[in-house]
Amino acid sequence: MREGNFRNISGCAISGIISKSGRRFSGKLIIDSISVMHERSNGLGGGFTGYGIYPEYKDYYAFHIFYDHRTAKKECEEFLEEHFDIINLSKIPTRKIPEIKDEPLIWRYFVTPLPTKLNDSQLDEREFVVKCVFRINTGIDGAYIFSSGKNMGVFKAVGFPEDVGRFYRLEEYEGYCFTAHGRYPTNTPGWWGGAHPFALLDYSVVHNGEISSYDANRRAIEMYGYKCTLLTDTEVITYIIDYLHRRIGLTWNEICSVIAAPFWSTIESKPQKEREELEYLRNVFDSQLITGPFSIIAGFEGGMMALNDRLKLRSMVVGEKDDMVYVASEEAAIRVIQKDLDKVWSPKGGEGVIVTVEEGKI
Repeated sequence: MREGNFRNISGCAISGIISKSGRRFSGKLIIDSISVMHERSNGLGGGFTGYGIYPEYKDYYAFHIFYDHRTAKKECEEFLEEHFDIINLSKIPTRKIPEIKDEPLIWRYFVTPLPTKLNDSQLDEREFVVKCVFRINTGIDGAYIFSSGKNMGVFKAVGFPEDVGRFYRLEEYEGYCFTAHGRYPTNTPGWWGGAHPFALLDYSVVHNGEISSYDANRRAIEMYGYKCTLLTDTEVITYIIDYLHRRIGLTWNEICSVIAAPFWSTIESKPQKEREELEYLRNVFDSQLITGPFSIIAGFEGGMMALNDRLKLRSMVVGEKDDMVYVASEEAAIRVIQKDLDKVWSPKGGEGVIVTVEEGKI
């Protein structure tokens, strides 16, 4: 991306808010936070993820879908009816504002896999959903599922993030966690599906930076059945997290030690047990190591993870107040919504900040 005559790859803005007690709060807070970092955006993309926003449909997968035309909608709905029980479907509520233009058809479906189709597939339920999402996104021209988790949803568009939030009426939603992104994937053209966050099932990622290992990471993750159709590094990060957590079963701390693995010299200085664990992760999952400057916030059911690259080449600040934890590219984006913080700090490079909701609170 170019800002005037200069290429600026550090201008993205990310923000995340989570209540450890599972208390639901208005999406207005995350809009207010990300809007402070307006200068980091360029109007080519913005978006949000909300967790806990669909309590009345919490047992069903919420598919948010962009359609380029009605033919794609018809074909996609035929596929959904063949594979899922559709509990509810509707347009996603939006408001017309002059800053958001050329919107596609934006629909929402609450679904559950048909038992016969699930049994015939011989897959577990979540893998069945993933396969169906990829079949639609790669096989139906003009249809794109950009959110597919339970009790959560992604809302994104071409525009500045605060305008995207107003467009989707995000202040009318309540959730226990929200993440946000301003600007756009660095090396891809501006379009609605390519804006952050990227999501698969309940995993979502917002990302500031540019990973130099994109092609190696992409080739490696596609060996496990993922389809990288968007040509952007953040999509790859999302699939890596899904692979390591859902399919392999690594903990979030272990995932941090894979994505931002310590340097070998650092590993060698650790006590024996920790050294052996880090050596194992580094050797077995070497193709999931992400290199280059980045800061990411990953949302998941019941929690949020924030992580810098090993050299901390992108900014990230964390603040705490009572049961609330805030993460943002700038401290100002936290102070604007919570001036009286109990604690504020900047994580070290490669140091994951993992926050989970208290058990039984969702």
